[in-house]
Amino acid sequence: MVLLGKNLAARRNEEILFQGLSFCLLPQQLMTITGPNGIGKSTLLRIIVGLLEAAEGHVIFKEHTQTYPLASVCHYLSIQNAMKSFLSVIDNLQFWAAFYGQYLRTPHEALADVGLSDLGHLPFRVLSTGQKRRVAIARLLLSYRPVWILDEPTSGVDSHTQNIFANLFQNHLNQGGMIIAATHTPLGLPENYTIALEHFLPL
Repeated sequence: MVLLGKNLAARRNEEILFQGLSFCLLPQQLMTITGPNGIGKSTLLRIIVGLLEAAEGHVIFKEHTQTYPLASVCHYLSIQNAMKSFLSVIDNLQFWAAFYGQYLRTPHEALADVGLSDLGHLPFRVLSTGQKRRVAIARLLLSYRPVWILDEPTSGVDSHTQNIFANLFQNHLNQGGMIIAATHTPLGLPENYTIALEHFLPL
C-alpha cells in the first residue's frame, strides 16, 4: 500500500503556487506540510484528495497492483468541520456513520474516544471551537479508511485536546494508516516526512 504524488504543481488564477513536488507515503507514516498562510497548503491537500485538479502531475493510491481513487480510501478533514450547526452532536455523527455505511465505531464510541460523551445531545452550534474540532475528529473514527488528510487539525484547540488528538493519530498509524497534515504546529508525534512548500515555489 503506497500513496504517491508525482511532480505536482498548482495554479491559482494565473499564478503558479508550487511546482515539482513529489512524495511517497507508506503505511504507518506521517507527512506534514508546512509554510506561511496563502502559500498553498490547503490547495495541495485538496489536490491529493481529488477535489482540485493539479496543474501538473498526479496522485495515486496503490495496493499491490491495484490502484484506487483516493476519495474511496481517505478521510478528509478541512478547516471547516463538516457538521450541521442546527443538528445535535450525535445526530451529526449518525449522519456520517450512515453515509460511510461500515462502522468501525458507533457514534457514541467515537464521542467517548474524543472525551465528549456527555455532550452528544447538544446542538453542534453551541460547542466551543475546540469541542467542535473534537467532534470533527470523531467523524474519522466511525469508519476505517487508511489515509487521513488533515488541514490544520489542531487549530484552536488547547493542550489537553492536542494530546487526545496525538494519541488518536498514533493509534491510526499503528493500525497501518497514513496521515498527511497541513499544520503550523507540531502534532505531538514523530514525523516521517515534512514538505516545506516554500522549497517548491516557481523560479
